[in-house]
Amino acid sequence: MSTDDNDFDQSRRSFLISGSLVVGFSLLPGANSRAQKVIADEGAAVYVSRELETLAGSLKTNPFLDAWIKIAPDNKVTVYTGKVELGTGVRTALLQVAAEELNMAPSLITFLTADTGASPDEGLTAGSHTMADSGSALLNAAAQVRGLLVEAASRRLRVDRARLTVADARVSAPDGRSLTFGELVQTVNLHRKATRTSPLRDPSTFRVIGTSVQRLDIPGKVTGAASYVQDMQMDNMIHARAVLPPSYGSRLLGINEDEVMRLPGVLKIVRDGDLLAVVAKGEWQAVEAQRKLSAGSRWSPGRKLPDPSTVHQELKSIATERIEVANTKSPSPPTAKTLSARFAKRYLMHGSIGPSCSIARFENGRMTVWTHSQGVYPLRDALAEMLSMPKDKVRCIHVEGSGCYGHNGADDAAAHAALLARELPGRAVRLQWMRDQEHMWDHFTPAMVSELSASIDASGAIVNWTYALWSSSHNERIVNAGRLVPARLLARPFVSAPSVPMRQPEGGGDRNAIPLYKLPNIQVVNNFSPTMPLNTSAMRSLGAHTNVFAIESFMDELASAAHIDPVAFRLKHLDDSRAQDVIRLAAAKFGWPRPPRKPGYGVGFGFAKYKNLMGYVAIAVEVYVEKATGDVRLERAEVAVDCGQIVNPDGIHNQIEGGIIQSASWTLYEELKYDQEKIRSFDWSSYPIMRFSAVPASINTHLIDRSGSPFLGVAEAAMGPTSGAIANAIFDATGKRLHEMPLAGESLRRLILDSDH
Repeated sequence: MSTDDNDFDQSRRSFLISGSLVVGFSLLPGANSRAQKVIADEGAAVYVSRELETLAGSLKTNPFLDAWIKIAPDNKVTVYTGKVELGTGVRTALLQVAAEELNMAPSLITFLTADTGASPDEGLTAGSHTMADSGSALLNAAAQVRGLLVEAASRRLRVDRARLTVADARVSAPDGRSLTFGELVQTVNLHRKATRTSPLRDPSTFRVIGTSVQRLDIPGKVTGAASYVQDMQMDNMIHARAVLPPSYGSRLLGINEDEVMRLPGVLKIVRDGDLLAVVAKGEWQAVEAQRKLSAGSRWSPGRKLPDPSTVHQELKSIATERIEVANTKSPSPPTAKTLSARFAKRYLMHGSIGPSCSIARFENGRMTVWTHSQGVYPLRDALAEMLSMPKDKVRCIHVEGSGCYGHNGADDAAAHAALLARELPGRAVRLQWMRDQEHMWDHFTPAMVSELSASIDASGAIVNWTYALWSSSHNERIVNAGRLVPARLLARPFVSAPSVPMRQPEGGGDRNAIPLYKLPNIQVVNNFSPTMPLNTSAMRSLGAHTNVFAIESFMDELASAAHIDPVAFRLKHLDDSRAQDVIRLAAAKFGWPRPPRKPGYGVGFGFAKYKNLMGYVAIAVEVYVEKATGDVRLERAEVAVDCGQIVNPDGIHNQIEGGIIQSASWTLYEELKYDQEKIRSFDWSSYPIMRFSAVPASINTHLIDRSGSPFLGVAEAAMGPTSGAIANAIFDATGKRLHEMPLAGESLRRLILDSDH
């Protein structure tokens, strides 16, 4: 390990936290010859110096070892991550990674997640980046810390380091002498930059990585203990509810303040422009006051929303930026058949089970916010801007929220809570949205439409492929105060940062729009609209769910035209051996090809490598279609997954199974209801999601472990393949090819009915 001045900071021995290190920044990457662009979560871009660009994962932006691992003289070991637990189980998996390289029992480590007052700044927890970014950083940071401590023990014990052993925060010599990490760290300064190489353990010796360690977050959830920010209780806590406009652009004209203030327990009504909220001593008192305040508020009409029946046509008219993301077009060889199709998806909502919630306290000039935001540092910066406070006076601490993958109202609830806490210094103000607010003011996933054309030759090989998609922004994450709904409602409103497309290879609306298949002549175009008729932002897998739905549906159509089995057709067009492995495994476990099906039953196949960067997923499904109603039930799924080195097998099973169920719900049932006046999906009856009664009878996940290989994110990898496989299975069951989601219900019933006549 190097100890030169660049790597070792003697003056900061008591350094407690390391924030995000940005050595150079420019809107134009070429403007700084010493900077290198790094693609991070959901398109966020940072610039790091050349000396750091080869570091693993998030060490690029947080290179100091003590940003990740701290060891106290009493031998207490604390490990930090800037990522958050969203229900994916990553808190447990990341702890396993650190424990493995430190050679400690996980139970001996205190593991802390995102907190702007303590943890490294890792931006957002999104895009299946956690294991690739934070996992890789912790793997290497822990290995380097262990190496430094072993070197120190070798010097003090006068024993060759190769003869020393490490176990549970103690380094031991063959003669029985030993030193604790706590004793050794007093002569080893961990406030030094990580190096490019790490003394990583041989994967064949792993005892923690690769095992299904019980998740840290599950016991409280299954026993009813306080697990979420919605459950938090604090001394002297008071409760608040907001009144949000009935539609976009509505202006607040008047309120029944005197009537509401006479209600029991009401402490204060806060009005600032179009922002309106009430604070009370008790939660039910706040709810009753909010209802009366809402009923007595007068609002102007809002702006006109698009006609739902023409939304896909309008996407083409409002798209102003044409982005060619792939083009290898050349003269095509002779073709035997050419097929074309149009695919579409409507607006969807997150449908978070627990309405967004936050607690804030303003005391002694400092604002502390407890939030289920997926990005505590971006939120901290936006709150500081909104409140006109220095960033170091605002602290955001992550606490799990009850249900969300993507950008729901968590950040907005935090902004509400912070604004109200400023009005009532010294009190912990708990703000929770109502169910209709969670639905109507969600950041919906955008509607999309795509057009696909491809040709095959006489041998059944694809010889050209043209794909164009139209969509608005899939990423309106918090990059300034104007991205917060409450900040836009103030009398002096903040303006949202402009919408910009997320560039490949991650992509936004065009995520996974470039197929992994061998396609000699390919053109893929993303037609991006910076204006959005509805509030939109990130939801699990962004555009991949729709793009893979289109690609995998079309692969089956081409296979049929070529008279080739769909699985064989996919293998014919792949030269990625890992892709071939997951496809063969899923097909074998399913028993593909299936024998003739009973009436109403159908089977389908789907595959993708998430973002063409992350985990591989292949899935074979069986569905049952009730022709009289158009209802579709996903009966069975066999899934093969390759996400590199497996850390926690049970966690991967959980995420793949949950992803399949959520994707099936989107694909079969979900669509946002609205008209030109307002959002109409305000409760669970007006926005149905999959119920427990419709959960598949059988989902079996089969994992391929690539021991020692990089971690590949998998939490969002099943969304696209599932949608494609279901579409293909419905066609197999009915002979009807559907190109627009949701696939089940009245539209399918009518299609079947028309064909029967």
